[in-house]
Amino acid sequence: MSDAAGNSVTLRFLAAPTDVGHSGSVDAGTVLEWVDKAAYAAAVGWAKSYCVTAYVGNIHFTDPVNSGDMVEVTSTIVYTGRSSMHIHTVVSSRDPKGGPETMHSQCMVIFVAVGPDGKPIPVPQFAPSTPTEIEQRDHALARIEVREQIVNAMNAQEYTDAGTAERVTLRFMASPTDVNWGGKVHGGIVMKWIDEAAYVCASRYCGKDTVAVFSGGVRFYRPLLIGHVVEVEARLVYTGAKGMHIAVHVRSGDPKTREMNLTTYCLTVMVARDETGTAVPIPSWEPVTDEDKKLHAHARELLEIRGRAPGNRLPDHLLKAGGN
Repeated sequence: MSDAAGNSVTLRFLAAPTDVGHSGSVDAGTVLEWVDKAAYAAAVGWAKSYCVTAYVGNIHFTDPVNSGDMVEVTSTIVYTGRSSMHIHTVVSSRDPKGGPETMHSQCMVIFVAVGPDGKPIPVPQFAPSTPTEIEQRDHALARIEVREQIVNAMNAQEYTDAGTAERVTLRFMASPTDVNWGGKVHGGIVMKWIDEAAYVCASRYCGKDTVAVFSGGVRFYRPLLIGHVVEVEARLVYTGAKGMHIAVHVRSGDPKTREMNLTTYCLTVMVARDETGTAVPIPSWEPVTDEDKKLHAHARELLEIRGRAPGNRLPDHLLKAGGN
C-alpha cells in the first residue's frame, strides 16, 4: 500500500512458520529482508526505475516477532540526493486476534536509482512540507556525516589471517531463488546470510544459542550475481559484558576464476539468552596478537562514532568489557 503523497509504502502480512529461525522466533536476518523489500518498493515507486541497496543504517532488534503475528513494515522517503533516496523504515507487529502493536525496529536505508547500464541516474527531489517530514529530513541530514565517518573507518581497516578470535566462513553458490527484480541477489538475502554467519560465529564462541540485537553500517559495495561463489566470513572483534561484536564480510566471484570481490560489510552484535529471553553474560575475549588488538580498537572506534549519532546508543551491557 502506498500513501497519497507517493513517498511511503507499507507492507502487511502474517509472519509464517517458515520465517521462524534458530531462536524460536523470527530471526534478525528475516526482519532485515523485510526491511529491504519495503524500502525497495518505496524507492522504485519514487524513482520510477530500478534501484539498488547502498547502505542500511543502525538497526536494533528488540521484542521478537513470532509466527502468526501480523507484521507491518513502513518505508518512507525522507530525503533525496541526486540519485539516492534515504528511506526511514519501521517494523512493527501484533497478534491478529487483537492487542497492542509493538515497534520492533527502525532504521535508515539508502537506495540508489540506476539506469539500464547500471550507473546512477537522477531521482525526483523530495520536498518536505509537514513538521514531521521536516524533522525526519533533518534527522537524515544529521546522520550523513556520522555515516561517512563509519564508512571511512570500515574501509581503512584491514583484516588478515593473524587474528586468534573465533572466525567462521560459510561458502555456497548464489542460487536463482536469491534473485531480485533486476536479476541480481537482493540486499535482503545478503543480510540474511550475514545474520546466519554471525550466529554461527557467536554461538561457537560462547557455546550457547545467540540472537542479533544490533546490526550497523551494512555497506553494499557491488552487486552479487546469481551463479557466483559466495563467502560470508564472520569474525569476533570485541566483547562487552553480554554482547559479542561480529564483523562480517561478504565476498563473491565467478566460479570460473579465483577472484573474489568484497560485496558487503557490516558489524553485528549478538547476545546469548536464557530461557526467559534475558541476555546473559558471555566469556570476555582478550586480544592477543597485533591483529587482534587492531580489530578490537576498530570495534571501539565504531562504537564511539555511533555514539555521536542521535538515538543510536547501544545498551551499556553490550559496550562495557566483560566483568566491568
